[in-house]
Amino acid sequence: MYAITIREPGEPDVLEWAEVADPRPGAGEVLLDVAASAVNRADLLQRQGHYPPPPGASETIGLECSGTIAELGEGVEGWNVGDEVCALLAGGGYAEKAVVPAGQLLPVPGEVDLITAAGLPEVACTVWANVVMHAKLTEGEVLLVHGGAGGIGTHAIQVGKALGATVAVTAGSAERLERCRQLGADITINYKEEDFVEVLRKETGGADVVLDNMGASYLGRNVDVLKSDGRLVIIGMQGGVKGELNVGALLGKRADVFAAGLRFRPLDQKAAIVADVRERLWPLVSDGAVKPIIGQVVPMAEAASAHRALEEGSVFGKILLTAKS
Repeated sequence: MYAITIREPGEPDVLEWAEVADPRPGAGEVLLDVAASAVNRADLLQRQGHYPPPPGASETIGLECSGTIAELGEGVEGWNVGDEVCALLAGGGYAEKAVVPAGQLLPVPGEVDLITAAGLPEVACTVWANVVMHAKLTEGEVLLVHGGAGGIGTHAIQVGKALGATVAVTAGSAERLERCRQLGADITINYKEEDFVEVLRKETGGADVVLDNMGASYLGRNVDVLKSDGRLVIIGMQGGVKGELNVGALLGKRADVFAAGLRFRPLDQKAAIVADVRERLWPLVSDGAVKPIIGQVVPMAEAASAHRALEEGSVFGKILLTAKS
């Protein structure tokens, strides 16, 4: 098969479309003929040599894909060869074939087409696991989403609205904020011109849940913007890895700070998240209440251009990579 390989850690041009050995499914796994994958910020870090895959996972970049089941490993039940699915991966998505544990498979929902479905698993599982399963966002609460124009952000806006929350977002331009409003965001904040703490305190008194992709640089202000019993969920480090935490403010608010990714979770935890997503979120996707937002589709062989686009911040929503021309 062909897959994207990394010639050496570096800029996007180190990504090459090259012939590699076909993967084989083990017990409890399935082999997919990949239709498409999607680009995530973690992929950029892996390309740069900063985010290696977990032990035993594919060295190929790609944390999600869609495709057709080509082969079932020993012991796999509930799926058949020919089923159209999308999948959460620890690696291997930028390829013509991928192996995935059966517990990380999801059916293609509703009217979503097979290519578009590649942009769902990572954002769906990330948002659902953190905002719903952990932070337990409920109707009437305020959700603040940083990076509202990205893949995670565009999904989180819709999930928050579907759950009956007031959704606030930050983004860096009027155009991107307007598109967030079109997805349902109630409060839009240009982080280049406004202080999200001041805006939220004035509009709603603060946030019950903050979904943060920045990490260190926003840590203090994220705590400041929380209401009593608020929950800060950190899923990214775009603003650095070390920040100062005011424990007194946390104690005074009875606040919770939680940080978690998906890639390094044990298989049973990933399977539990995928099962909950299928049971509770997938009906919202099938009904059209939550839609995949795709900003760009490019051939997988041109993954370098997709990485450049994500780094430049020029795309609203997800970037997809199609495996077949």
